[in-house]
Amino acid sequence: MGKNDMKQALLVVMLVGSPAWADHELLDRDNAAGQTLYQQHCAACHGADLEGQPNWRVPNDDGTLPAPPHDESGHTWHHDNLLLFEYTKLGGQGALAARGIDDFESGMPAFETVITDDEIWDILGYIRSTWPMRVQELQASRNPPH
Repeated sequence: MGKNDMKQALLVVMLVGSPAWADHELLDRDNAAGQTLYQQHCAACHGADLEGQPNWRVPNDDGTLPAPPHDESGHTWHHDNLLLFEYTKLGGQGALAARGIDDFESGMPAFETVITDDEIWDILGYIRSTWPMRVQELQASRNPPH
């Protein structure tokens, strides 16, 4: 393989990416700290064992949905890292409004003044670490290469 071939191969790898690279925000996180932070800030609504609230798919009287589970039975793993981060930091309303969705009522509060960005990533890393490898790989594939 010549020098130009090597450069072209490297360029392809950089442009195409891979699920492991696209998932980098959740790799090498402090999962122990994330678990502690989860228990402090998330478990009251999402459950100590990530089980969510009962009937989480059925809207409450005010139109908001109960807190979903973060284990593999929920839909957290259906979303890319950035949406999960924004949803936590900005709250449901803020995250969706930033994506042009203004007509969705969310019960998820914003945590941007409560915990740091790194702490949010640690929480998300902890949640991810509880999923079976198959689910982790599926979630990683939802992230755009970057």
